[in-house]
Amino acid sequence: MADHGPRRSPAKRRAILDAAIQVFTDLGYARASVDTIAAQAGVGKQTVYGHFGDKEQLFLAAIQEARSAVAGAPARSAPAAGSPAGRGTSAAGGSAGRGASAEGGPAGRGGTAGAGIVVTGDPREDLTALGERTLDIALSPRVAALHRLTIAEVGHHPELQRTWRASSSSLDGGVADYLRACDRDGRLRVPDPVRAARQFSHLVITEARVDTAYGMLPLSPERRHAIAAEAADLIIRAHHV
Repeated sequence: MADHGPRRSPAKRRAILDAAIQVFTDLGYARASVDTIAAQAGVGKQTVYGHFGDKEQLFLAAIQEARSAVAGAPARSAPAAGSPAGRGTSAAGGSAGRGASAEGGPAGRGGTAGAGIVVTGDPREDLTALGERTLDIALSPRVAALHRLTIAEVGHHPELQRTWRASSSSLDGGVADYLRACDRDGRLRVPDPVRAARQFSHLVITEARVDTAYGMLPLSPERRHAIAAEAADLIIRAHHV
């Protein structure tokens, strides 16, 4: 019998997602079965359906879980803190010092943008760090493998395309908040921060995916930094005051 409402166990949900990521990446979408995932998670098949509804929704949840796990890990690198720009805001929401967020205060004041990216107040440096963090997520082995599976299956499951695009927008949120704050305090002129963030992410991720054959080949730290820095430079040139 499927779990319902408050009886659903967070531990079982986590076990199912971990098993789903492993089974999907090992076997591919078509060969992966709910029975196999349930067995690996140590739960009944109906428990899987109770949490996720069907195989497609489980696959989409697995993609989001893989991204979230990487996004929540410590950042690979961060720009130096303590620039004369000041202190107190976070480019991706949250706060440091005065409790202001990028939504409501000036950008680049010594807070953090996302998972450990220190905001310096220099848009070029901050966007480069955000670009490198985006690549940490997009090129992580599990996320890259699930992306390749999505490409392989999208012709058979068009819903995967729509939901992949929707979930991809979650990578842009911190960048959009940062650009919005830069526009407010006059560092950049960004009339549409959401569009600019999407363009920035596409520049960074697409070039890196081409370089790595969609995550199959390694990307050196130097090349990773160069890709992010070049995309940051293009965005800054496009929105220079």
